[in-house]
Amino acid sequence: MLRKLLDNKFRVLLVLALVFVLVWVRAFEDVLFYDPFYAYFKNDYLNLAFPKFDAMQLFFAMTFRYFINSIVSLGIIYVLFSDFQLTRFSGVLYVIFYGILMLALFSLLEFSDNGNNFLLFYVRRFLIQPLLLLLFVPAFYYQERMSKK
Repeated sequence: MLRKLLDNKFRVLLVLALVFVLVWVRAFEDVLFYDPFYAYFKNDYLNLAFPKFDAMQLFFAMTFRYFINSIVSLGIIYVLFSDFQLTRFSGVLYVIFYGILMLALFSLLEFSDNGNNFLLFYVRRFLIQPLLLLLFVPAFYYQERMSKK
């Protein structure tokens, strides 16, 4: 295992650099992106009304953040598995999830009252955090291991 790591040290460093980019995006999220729900979910949001927000600005900020996280995540997937087809498949999944999650987010904001705060919290979380990467990497690793048997 250690020999394998030493043989692939450039790939390991590249994955670490890409993970650092994801950390950097998270660390500066309040400066880089418009998100009135950032402070809302830090407080007692179960008892608060939704904050006022500009829907267009929120849409573009969420899209930009999702795009950054997706590109970096696809880079990590490509470096880990060195498979363009797998990376392209992941990209298609990212686009599909983007459509579903954005539709869910704005539907919840438009058509629900404050009773769906948990659902809004988790839909927003999937849009702003690279959670899909945490799902895809183990799944692709397992698939790779099973195909070699």
